[in-house]
Amino acid sequence: MRPELVTAYLTRIGADRPARPDAGSLRDLQVRHAMTVPFENLDVHLGEPVVLDADALVDKVVTRRRGGFCYELNAAFGHLLAALGFPVSLHGAAVYAEDGVAGPPLAHMALRVDLEEPWLVDVGFGRGFALHPLRLDARGDQPDREGVFRLVELDDGDVLVTCDGVPKYRLESRARPLTDFEPTCWWTQTSSRSRFTQSLVCSILTEDGRTTLSGRHLVRTVDGRREQRTLTGDAEILDAYATHFGIALDQVPDQRYGTSVSW
Repeated sequence: MRPELVTAYLTRIGADRPARPDAGSLRDLQVRHAMTVPFENLDVHLGEPVVLDADALVDKVVTRRRGGFCYELNAAFGHLLAALGFPVSLHGAAVYAEDGVAGPPLAHMALRVDLEEPWLVDVGFGRGFALHPLRLDARGDQPDREGVFRLVELDDGDVLVTCDGVPKYRLESRARPLTDFEPTCWWTQTSSRSRFTQSLVCSILTEDGRTTLSGRHLVRTVDGRREQRTLTGDAEILDAYATHFGIALDQVPDQRYGTSVSW
């Protein structure tokens, strides 16, 4: 990544260039990223294809000041971390549904960062995942603002990630190139069975909770208290994207499939 783009990315997330690639700076970068770059699938409903090219993804986050879903956010953030000297690799994961059944492999992307100890880094899961990096080699409880996480090594070397006892995803031990995620990224954008075509969401962590715009429903959680209201017109929706997420749109995304869901 070009030096000027690294600087622009750090400015985008409100971070200083770390003096060294260590656990403390990794933690700070992840928190700042999660609180400035929203998890969103707006391009799916704007008819704009998501292309898994690292430079294009960084441009979307930095220049266009947009967010994205897992492949976009973690690929872009991983590109930044690598430019800052962090040893980072991409890993696929199978996400567990609410019924406890794991989905297909590579349906999610997360990052592994190898410092003196290995870390799981994920800025692209959305609601219900850790705000801070998780120790990949720790097997006890890892308390976080978003819950108590635990990582369990499975017989094949994969790692099961749970939050408050609920399985979140099964992380592959092998590293993957970005191109390995292209088929599932395409399916995510195009299949009527994908939750990303069935729902329209933009969500971001805040200092005291989370703000989410799901379709026309604006939900703000502050210190555990949930407030929801329905937006009444396109102008109000566009203003909400700009005010709460820093996203300037010319048109309201068209939710083509299904109805809004909770994230």
